[in-house]
Amino acid sequence: MCGIAGLITNNPEKSIGPMLKSIEHRGFDDAGVFVSEPFGDGLRACLGHKRLSIIDTSEGGHQPFSSADGRLAMTYNGELYNFRDLRSRMESRGHSFRTESDTEVLIESLRERGTECLTDLNGMFAFAVWDDRERTLTLVRDRAGIKPVYYAEIEGGIVFASEIKAILASGLIRPELDREGLHQFLTFLWTVPPHTLFAGIKQLPPGHFLVWKNGRTTVREWWDLDFSFEEADTNEKRWCDRVLETLDRAVEMEMVSDVPLGAFLSGGVDSSSIVALMSKHAKRVSTYTTGISADDLEFDIIPDDVEWSRYVAKLLPVDYHETLLTADVTDLLPKLVWHMDAPVIDMAIPSYLISKQSRETQKVMLSGMGGDEVFAGYPRQMAMKLSGATDLIPSMIRRPLMRAIDSALYGGVKGKLTAPLRNAKKFARSAGMDFEDRYLGFGTYFTDEMKRRIYSRELAPSMSGFDAFRYHRGYFERSRSWSPLNRLLYVDFKTFMPALNLDTTDKTSMAANLEVRVPFLNHDLVTLAERLPSNLKIKGIKRKYVLKKAAEALLPKDVIWRKKAGFSAPVRSWVRTSLRPMIDDLLSKETIKRRGLFDSDEVRRLIDLNHSGREDYNLQVFQLLNLELWMRAFIDR
Repeated sequence: MCGIAGLITNNPEKSIGPMLKSIEHRGFDDAGVFVSEPFGDGLRACLGHKRLSIIDTSEGGHQPFSSADGRLAMTYNGELYNFRDLRSRMESRGHSFRTESDTEVLIESLRERGTECLTDLNGMFAFAVWDDRERTLTLVRDRAGIKPVYYAEIEGGIVFASEIKAILASGLIRPELDREGLHQFLTFLWTVPPHTLFAGIKQLPPGHFLVWKNGRTTVREWWDLDFSFEEADTNEKRWCDRVLETLDRAVEMEMVSDVPLGAFLSGGVDSSSIVALMSKHAKRVSTYTTGISADDLEFDIIPDDVEWSRYVAKLLPVDYHETLLTADVTDLLPKLVWHMDAPVIDMAIPSYLISKQSRETQKVMLSGMGGDEVFAGYPRQMAMKLSGATDLIPSMIRRPLMRAIDSALYGGVKGKLTAPLRNAKKFARSAGMDFEDRYLGFGTYFTDEMKRRIYSRELAPSMSGFDAFRYHRGYFERSRSWSPLNRLLYVDFKTFMPALNLDTTDKTSMAANLEVRVPFLNHDLVTLAERLPSNLKIKGIKRKYVLKKAAEALLPKDVIWRKKAGFSAPVRSWVRTSLRPMIDDLLSKETIKRRGLFDSDEVRRLIDLNHSGREDYNLQVFQLLNLELWMRAFIDR
């Protein structure tokens, strides 16, 4: 796992040093730079690399890496889990290899077959390849978007990197706020690929590659999730066996490492299943868990995982590590904003802290992330099924009825009713809508009406033409012939998962110089899940049904079927307590007016409604707070 950076311009040496310096946290083991001979109008291609050595830790894995014939140069971030199989196949065709690295297998595959070889790859990756004969640069991102890559077009050339801060460090791009990105961020907590919050800086979407040649870039999709064929076989036993066998193979495949490797353990079915399977292939697995204090949980909707993690740790041969989430959040937020290149979301805090703790003994960790996206584990997916019953009520009655219920309920009370009331309000707010808008409503934080109210008089006219959901609607249209559940999974896989979960995991783990692998997103398992009948993903009111039934061969039923817990921080408690002084300062009327983005009276109204308990606007207040921190770090500099 590494950091990559590069550019095509007339004087790349001037920029590549600061670019690599800005992402040195991604790899302290080695560094390298490649610069091509001049071409065109004196342009040169430059590739840079910061290395975190995982496979073939010798000098043989040094990057940028050149092909045997010298034609290609590559800087590569990721792991190919099937590289040994690919290597054997290539050796049978007469290839010989100089190193034991997956990097060499990848570059020789590209030399042999070009981008057609991408479909053979099983792994997580983002890489750049310079073809010295064709004078082309190719950027590639893995199917699911586990590894990020960003780019910006500059006069005559291009600049790219694993993190946006490296693009800014080149000195070739001036940081400015992207207004459509802001519109998306307020809606979802994140921006939708290819957007970022920076004008002119894009993220390469998952499953896509970009080709730069003669000053022009083209972006193409090389892979897409496909739910068009659900198998007719609905035999639970056969499907449980197939899911368990494929997950076991994925876990074993992703345990390949030349450095210490462990796992995150939440005590839920996803992480516990992975640890149970790892225990089949290793004598003792090091696991890491983070918990939340009882006081912080009073305002929140997330249960504490620690008791379940301890329970699972007693069942399996693990080396168990546990810590309590007691971050000094006022000091930590600015640091995380810098690492994220974006405003911080709630899960970034525990993700960073547990990564930092794990890095004390491990260099690679396996995570249960992806299980909910692949096997349908989110409450909103069940809420869609339940809310479908309201379609029997005519829309002219249903919509005002649901609005009345939403208005009547208190969303931010303290205690045992916190979660039920908040979820009931969100359900009522969205259940009155049609299918697509209903699902999008379940994942919305600032509604269109809230955004209209909060934008300043100066900003509002330029924001009126943006539709935050335009990419989502495009994915819904692509999947129109699929089952309703698979349409939801597809939209999440293309938007929510890479933009929020995977991006946050990458940035926070690499901030701690740690590699995180996600077996549930292994290509073999995703391919199997594409064919899995929808009624085995959610059966009755049981989410992730076939995965949980399969896991009964590994774990006790009370672990498997327990209430789902999210991986997040107690933001609702912090917003009301430790973050209050920071909120009053950074979101004061004077600060908001000076910034010019929002209406200061509306911001104050949201804060007051939240603190009174009348509404649960904690995440919205947290959004605005972190946006201001981001503006200060990157726009104000």
